[in-house]
Amino acid sequence: MAQSGSSAMAHEILESADVVSRIVRDRHAIAEVARCLDIGAAPVAVLCGRGSSGHAGVFLRYLIETRLHLPVSASAPSVITAFRKPLTLRNALFIVISQSGRSPDLIAATQSARASGARTVAIVNALPSPVADAAEFVVPIEAGPEHSVAATKTVVGSMAAGAELIAALADDTALRSALDRLPERLYRGLTLDWTEVSDDLAGASAVFVASRGLGLGSAREIALKLAEILRLPALGFSAAELQHGPRAALSSKTPVIMMRLMDETAATVDAVATELRERKIALHLCGGPRSTLPWLGDDDPATDAITMLVPAYRMIERTAQEWGFDPDRPLQLSKVTETF
Repeated sequence: MAQSGSSAMAHEILESADVVSRIVRDRHAIAEVARCLDIGAAPVAVLCGRGSSGHAGVFLRYLIETRLHLPVSASAPSVITAFRKPLTLRNALFIVISQSGRSPDLIAATQSARASGARTVAIVNALPSPVADAAEFVVPIEAGPEHSVAATKTVVGSMAAGAELIAALADDTALRSALDRLPERLYRGLTLDWTEVSDDLAGASAVFVASRGLGLGSAREIALKLAEILRLPALGFSAAELQHGPRAALSSKTPVIMMRLMDETAATVDAVATELRERKIALHLCGGPRSTLPWLGDDDPATDAITMLVPAYRMIERTAQEWGFDPDRPLQLSKVTETF
Protein backbone atom coordinates (compact mmCIF):
# COMPACT_ATOMS: atom_id res chain seq x y z
CA MET A 1 0.00 0.00 0.00
CA ALA A 2 1.28 3.47 -0.86
CA GLN A 3 2.35 5.68 2.01
CA SER A 4 0.15 8.68 2.80
CA GLY A 5 1.18 11.77 0.85
CA SER A 6 3.32 9.83 -1.65
CA SER A 7 0.75 9.61 -4.44
CA ALA A 8 0.81 11.85 -7.49
CA MET A 9 -2.81 12.69 -6.74
CA ALA A 10 -1.87 14.01 -3.29
CA HIS A 11 0.90 16.19 -4.71
CA GLU A 12 -1.31 17.50 -7.50
CA ILE A 13 -4.07 18.49 -5.07
CA LEU A 14 -1.45 20.48 -3.17
CA GLU A 15 -0.56 22.34 -6.37
CA SER A 16 -4.11 23.58 -6.98
CA ALA A 17 -3.67 26.92 -5.24
CA ASP A 18 -0.50 27.67 -7.22
CA VAL A 19 -2.33 26.87 -10.47
CA VAL A 20 -5.05 29.38 -9.63
CA SER A 21 -2.46 31.97 -8.55
CA ARG A 22 -0.93 31.85 -12.03
CA ILE A 23 -4.34 32.11 -13.70
CA VAL A 24 -5.28 35.17 -11.64
CA ARG A 25 -1.87 36.74 -12.18
CA ASP A 26 -2.21 36.35 -15.96
CA ARG A 27 -5.85 37.45 -16.20
CA HIS A 28 -4.94 40.16 -18.71
CA ALA A 29 -4.51 37.44 -21.36
CA ILE A 30 -7.97 36.05 -20.62
CA ALA A 31 -9.40 39.57 -20.68
CA GLU A 32 -7.95 39.98 -24.18
CA VAL A 33 -9.72 36.80 -25.30
CA ALA A 34 -12.96 38.17 -23.85
CA ARG A 35 -12.47 41.47 -25.70
CA CYS A 36 -11.95 39.68 -29.01
CA LEU A 37 -14.97 37.41 -28.56
CA ASP A 38 -17.55 40.19 -28.92
CA ILE A 39 -20.48 37.96 -27.92
CA GLY A 40 -23.16 40.66 -28.06
CA ALA A 41 -24.90 38.81 -30.89
CA ALA A 42 -24.57 35.36 -29.33
CA PRO A 43 -27.97 33.63 -29.13
CA VAL A 44 -26.72 30.79 -26.93
CA ALA A 45 -23.65 29.37 -25.23
CA VAL A 46 -22.66 25.75 -25.77
CA LEU A 47 -20.35 23.87 -23.40
CA CYS A 48 -18.42 20.81 -24.46
CA GLY A 49 -16.48 18.41 -22.22
CA ARG A 50 -16.60 14.95 -20.74
CA GLY A 51 -16.03 13.61 -17.23
CA SER A 52 -14.34 16.11 -14.92
CA SER A 53 -14.19 18.67 -17.73
CA GLY A 54 -17.95 18.27 -18.13
CA HIS A 55 -18.37 19.02 -14.44
CA ALA A 56 -16.36 22.22 -14.88
CA GLY A 57 -18.81 22.96 -17.69
CA VAL A 58 -21.78 22.54 -15.34
CA PHE A 59 -20.18 25.11 -13.05
CA LEU A 60 -19.67 27.48 -15.99
CA ARG A 61 -23.26 26.99 -17.10
CA TYR A 62 -24.54 28.66 -13.94
CA LEU A 63 -21.98 31.46 -14.22
CA ILE A 64 -22.91 32.14 -17.84
CA GLU A 65 -26.65 32.06 -17.25
CA THR A 66 -26.52 34.24 -14.11
CA ARG A 67 -23.81 36.68 -15.27
CA LEU A 68 -24.25 36.85 -19.05
CA HIS A 69 -27.95 35.91 -19.17
CA LEU A 70 -27.33 33.56 -22.09
CA PRO A 71 -29.12 30.23 -22.27
CA VAL A 72 -26.64 27.36 -22.13
CA SER A 73 -26.72 23.97 -23.83
CA ALA A 74 -24.42 21.03 -23.18
CA SER A 75 -22.90 19.76 -26.41
CA ALA A 76 -23.34 16.08 -27.27
CA PRO A 77 -20.19 15.34 -29.32
CA SER A 78 -21.74 12.10 -30.61
CA VAL A 79 -24.13 14.19 -32.73
CA ILE A 80 -21.05 15.07 -34.78
CA THR A 81 -18.97 11.90 -34.44
CA ALA A 82 -21.61 9.15 -34.50
CA PHE A 83 -24.68 10.71 -36.11
CA ARG A 84 -22.60 13.04 -38.33
CA LYS A 85 -25.11 15.87 -38.06
CA PRO A 86 -23.50 19.32 -37.90
CA LEU A 87 -25.29 21.89 -35.76
CA THR A 88 -26.27 25.43 -36.69
CA LEU A 89 -24.24 27.49 -34.19
CA ARG A 90 -23.67 30.78 -35.97
CA ASN A 91 -22.53 33.46 -33.49
CA ALA A 92 -22.93 31.04 -30.55
CA LEU A 93 -20.33 31.06 -27.78
CA PHE A 94 -18.81 27.56 -27.84
CA ILE A 95 -16.52 26.62 -24.95
CA VAL A 96 -14.70 23.28 -24.97
CA ILE A 97 -12.91 22.13 -21.82
CA SER A 98 -10.21 19.46 -21.97
CA GLN A 99 -7.24 18.61 -19.81
CA SER A 100 -5.37 16.52 -22.38
CA GLY A 101 -6.59 18.37 -25.46
CA ARG A 102 -6.50 15.08 -27.37
CA SER A 103 -9.98 13.53 -27.15
CA PRO A 104 -11.10 12.91 -30.75
CA ASP A 105 -14.76 13.67 -30.09
CA LEU A 106 -13.97 17.04 -28.53
CA ILE A 107 -11.70 17.91 -31.44
CA ALA A 108 -14.40 17.03 -33.97
CA ALA A 109 -17.13 18.92 -32.07
CA THR A 110 -14.95 22.03 -31.84
CA GLN A 111 -14.01 21.90 -35.52
CA SER A 112 -17.66 21.54 -36.48
CA ALA A 113 -18.77 24.40 -34.22
CA ARG A 114 -16.12 26.71 -35.62
CA ALA A 115 -17.00 25.77 -39.20
CA SER A 116 -20.66 26.61 -38.49
CA GLY A 117 -19.79 30.14 -37.34
CA ALA A 118 -19.54 29.77 -33.56
CA ARG A 119 -16.99 31.74 -31.54
CA THR A 120 -14.95 28.86 -30.17
CA VAL A 121 -12.87 28.95 -26.99
CA ALA A 122 -10.74 26.06 -25.70
CA ILE A 123 -9.93 25.88 -21.99
CA VAL A 124 -7.06 23.39 -22.04
CA ASN A 125 -4.07 22.31 -19.98
CA ALA A 126 -1.97 20.76 -22.73
CA LEU A 127 -0.42 23.22 -25.20
CA PRO A 128 -0.01 22.71 -28.03
CA SER A 129 -2.84 20.23 -28.51
CA PRO A 130 -5.38 19.31 -31.20
CA VAL A 131 -8.32 20.73 -29.22
CA ALA A 132 -6.51 24.04 -28.81
CA ASP A 133 -5.67 24.06 -32.51
CA ALA A 134 -9.32 23.45 -33.40
CA ALA A 135 -10.57 26.50 -31.48
CA GLU A 136 -10.36 30.15 -32.47
CA PHE A 137 -9.29 31.25 -28.98
CA VAL A 138 -7.41 29.46 -26.21
CA VAL A 139 -7.51 29.96 -22.44
CA PRO A 140 -4.62 27.95 -20.99
CA ILE A 141 -4.84 26.34 -17.55
CA GLU A 142 -1.04 25.87 -17.32
CA ALA A 143 -1.27 23.43 -14.42
CA GLY A 144 1.74 21.45 -15.61
CA PRO A 145 1.79 17.67 -16.09
CA GLU A 146 -0.85 15.71 -14.22
CA HIS A 147 0.33 12.15 -13.62
CA SER A 148 -2.60 10.77 -11.65
CA VAL A 149 -5.40 9.41 -13.83
CA ALA A 150 -7.87 11.29 -11.62
CA ALA A 151 -7.82 14.98 -12.55
CA THR A 152 -7.64 17.39 -9.62
CA LYS A 153 -5.54 20.51 -10.11
CA THR A 154 -6.69 20.74 -13.73
CA VAL A 155 -10.34 20.66 -12.65
CA VAL A 156 -9.75 23.47 -10.17
CA GLY A 157 -7.82 25.32 -12.86
CA SER A 158 -10.53 24.78 -15.48
CA MET A 159 -13.16 26.24 -13.18
CA ALA A 160 -10.98 29.21 -12.20
CA ALA A 161 -9.95 29.96 -15.79
CA GLY A 162 -13.57 29.73 -16.94
CA ALA A 163 -14.66 32.01 -14.12
CA GLU A 164 -12.00 34.54 -15.15
CA LEU A 165 -13.35 34.48 -18.69
CA ILE A 166 -16.94 35.03 -17.55
CA ALA A 167 -15.84 37.79 -15.14
CA ALA A 168 -14.14 39.55 -18.06
CA LEU A 169 -17.11 39.09 -20.42
CA ALA A 170 -19.53 40.37 -17.78
CA ASP A 171 -17.16 43.00 -16.35
CA ASP A 172 -18.00 41.49 -12.97
CA THR A 173 -15.76 43.18 -10.41
CA ALA A 174 -17.17 41.16 -7.49
CA LEU A 175 -16.27 37.88 -9.20
CA ARG A 176 -12.79 39.18 -10.04
CA SER A 177 -12.29 40.15 -6.39
CA ALA A 178 -13.41 36.68 -5.27
CA LEU A 179 -10.94 35.11 -7.71
CA ASP A 180 -8.21 37.30 -6.20
CA ARG A 181 -9.00 35.70 -2.83
CA LEU A 182 -9.30 32.17 -4.20
CA PRO A 183 -5.62 31.09 -4.07
CA GLU A 184 -5.39 31.89 -0.36
CA ARG A 185 -8.72 30.15 0.27
CA LEU A 186 -7.43 27.06 -1.52
CA TYR A 187 -4.24 27.07 0.56
CA ARG A 188 -6.35 27.17 3.70
CA GLY A 189 -8.73 24.57 2.29
CA LEU A 190 -5.85 22.10 2.14
CA THR A 191 -5.80 22.07 5.95
CA LEU A 192 -9.46 21.02 6.31
CA ASP A 193 -9.87 17.44 7.52
CA TRP A 194 -12.97 15.69 6.17
CA THR A 195 -11.97 12.29 7.58
CA GLU A 196 -15.36 11.92 9.23
CA VAL A 197 -16.86 11.29 5.80
CA SER A 198 -14.63 8.28 5.21
CA ASP A 199 -15.93 6.68 8.41
CA ASP A 200 -19.32 6.28 6.71
CA LEU A 201 -18.01 5.11 3.34
CA ALA A 202 -16.77 1.61 4.21
CA GLY A 203 -20.26 0.24 4.82
CA ALA A 204 -22.05 2.34 2.22
CA SER A 205 -24.09 0.71 -0.52
CA ALA A 206 -23.99 4.02 -2.41
CA VAL A 207 -23.08 7.64 -1.78
CA PHE A 208 -25.10 10.70 -2.74
CA VAL A 209 -23.37 14.05 -3.27
CA ALA A 210 -25.60 17.09 -3.54
CA SER A 211 -25.56 20.84 -3.99
CA ARG A 212 -27.40 23.40 -6.10
CA GLY A 213 -26.57 25.97 -8.73
CA LEU A 214 -22.89 26.83 -8.79
CA GLY A 215 -22.18 23.86 -6.52
CA LEU A 216 -23.77 21.23 -8.77
CA GLY A 217 -20.68 20.72 -10.92
CA SER A 218 -18.58 20.19 -7.80
CA ALA A 219 -21.11 17.70 -6.45
CA ARG A 220 -20.95 15.67 -9.65
CA GLU A 221 -17.16 15.89 -9.66
CA ILE A 222 -16.85 14.57 -6.10
CA ALA A 223 -19.25 11.75 -6.94
CA LEU A 224 -17.09 10.80 -9.92
CA LYS A 225 -13.96 10.70 -7.78
CA LEU A 226 -15.71 8.50 -5.19
CA ALA A 227 -16.65 6.09 -7.98
CA GLU A 228 -13.36 5.95 -9.86
CA ILE A 229 -10.96 5.99 -6.90
CA LEU A 230 -12.93 4.33 -4.09
CA ARG A 231 -14.99 2.09 -6.41
CA LEU A 232 -18.23 3.17 -4.74
CA PRO A 233 -21.51 3.69 -6.55
CA ALA A 234 -21.79 7.47 -6.22
CA LEU A 235 -24.36 9.88 -7.61
CA GLY A 236 -24.18 13.65 -7.91
CA PHE A 237 -27.56 15.38 -7.69
CA SER A 238 -29.04 18.80 -7.32
CA ALA A 239 -30.22 19.08 -3.72
CA ALA A 240 -33.61 19.94 -5.19
CA GLU A 241 -33.75 16.50 -6.80
CA LEU A 242 -33.42 14.89 -3.37
CA GLN A 243 -36.90 16.25 -2.70
CA HIS A 244 -38.20 14.14 -5.60
CA GLY A 245 -37.59 10.64 -6.99
CA PRO A 246 -34.02 9.97 -5.77
CA ARG A 247 -35.07 10.44 -2.14
CA ALA A 248 -36.68 6.98 -2.31
CA ALA A 249 -33.22 5.41 -2.63
CA LEU A 250 -31.86 7.05 0.54
CA SER A 251 -31.31 4.82 3.56
CA SER A 252 -29.03 4.30 6.52
CA LYS A 253 -26.51 2.81 4.08
CA THR A 254 -26.43 5.79 1.71
CA PRO A 255 -24.50 8.67 3.29
CA VAL A 256 -25.03 12.11 1.79
CA ILE A 257 -22.32 14.71 1.26
CA MET A 258 -23.95 18.10 0.78
CA MET A 259 -22.44 21.48 -0.07
CA ARG A 260 -24.29 24.66 0.84
CA LEU A 261 -23.41 27.94 -0.83
CA MET A 262 -24.42 31.30 0.59
CA ASP A 263 -26.70 32.38 -2.23
CA GLU A 264 -30.28 32.01 -3.41
CA THR A 265 -30.05 28.22 -3.20
CA ALA A 266 -29.20 28.12 0.52
CA ALA A 267 -32.78 27.87 1.80
CA THR A 268 -33.53 24.77 -0.27
CA VAL A 269 -30.30 23.08 0.82
CA ASP A 270 -31.11 23.88 4.45
CA ALA A 271 -34.58 22.37 4.08
CA VAL A 272 -33.21 19.17 2.54
CA ALA A 273 -30.55 18.91 5.24
CA THR A 274 -33.19 19.22 7.95
CA GLU A 275 -35.29 16.49 6.35
CA LEU A 276 -32.30 14.14 6.02
CA ARG A 277 -31.43 14.60 9.68
CA GLU A 278 -35.02 13.83 10.66
CA ARG A 279 -34.83 10.61 8.61
CA LYS A 280 -31.55 9.65 10.35
CA ILE A 281 -29.62 9.70 7.06
CA ALA A 282 -25.87 10.12 7.58
CA LEU A 283 -25.38 13.71 6.42
CA HIS A 284 -22.05 15.47 5.97
CA LEU A 285 -22.77 19.15 5.33
CA CYS A 286 -20.24 21.78 4.27
CA GLY A 287 -21.18 25.43 4.51
CA GLY A 288 -23.58 27.56 6.49
CA PRO A 289 -24.25 27.84 10.22
CA ARG A 290 -25.04 24.10 10.61
CA SER A 291 -21.99 22.81 8.75
CA THR A 292 -20.75 19.50 10.16
CA LEU A 293 -17.61 19.44 8.04
CA PRO A 294 -14.68 21.78 8.74
CA TRP A 295 -15.05 24.87 6.60
CA LEU A 296 -13.40 28.27 6.16
CA GLY A 297 -16.59 30.26 6.47
CA ASP A 298 -18.58 31.47 3.49
CA ASP A 299 -17.10 33.78 0.87
CA ASP A 300 -18.30 34.20 -2.72
CA PRO A 301 -20.48 31.25 -3.78
CA ALA A 302 -18.73 30.92 -7.15
CA THR A 303 -15.29 30.49 -5.65
CA ASP A 304 -16.56 28.52 -2.64
CA ALA A 305 -17.82 25.88 -5.08
CA ILE A 306 -14.23 25.51 -6.28
CA THR A 307 -12.66 25.61 -2.81
CA MET A 308 -14.87 22.80 -1.51
CA LEU A 309 -13.28 20.41 -4.01
CA VAL A 310 -9.91 20.50 -2.25
CA PRO A 311 -10.84 18.93 1.13
CA ALA A 312 -13.05 16.43 -0.70
CA TYR A 313 -10.19 15.40 -2.99
CA ARG A 314 -7.84 15.02 -0.02
CA MET A 315 -10.34 12.89 1.89
CA ILE A 316 -10.84 10.58 -1.10
CA GLU A 317 -7.09 10.21 -1.72
CA ARG A 318 -6.40 9.39 1.93
CA THR A 319 -9.29 6.94 2.11
CA ALA A 320 -8.00 5.15 -1.00
CA GLN A 321 -4.64 4.61 0.64
CA GLU A 322 -6.25 3.40 3.85
CA TRP A 323 -8.25 0.86 1.82
CA GLY A 324 -5.20 -0.31 -0.10
CA PHE A 325 -6.24 1.25 -3.42
CA ASP A 326 -3.83 3.12 -5.69
CA PRO A 327 -5.34 6.61 -6.06
CA ASP A 328 -3.17 7.30 -9.11
CA ARG A 329 -4.20 4.25 -11.14
CA PRO A 330 -7.89 3.42 -10.82
CA LEU A 331 -8.78 0.06 -12.32
CA GLN A 332 -9.50 -0.04 -16.06
CA LEU A 333 -9.01 3.70 -16.56
CA SER A 334 -6.49 5.74 -18.52
CA LYS A 335 -5.60 9.43 -18.53
CA VAL A 336 -6.88 10.17 -22.03
CA THR A 337 -10.28 8.77 -23.01
CA GLU A 338 -10.32 8.24 -26.77
CA THR A 339 -14.08 8.56 -27.36
CA PHE A 340 -15.32 9.05 -30.92
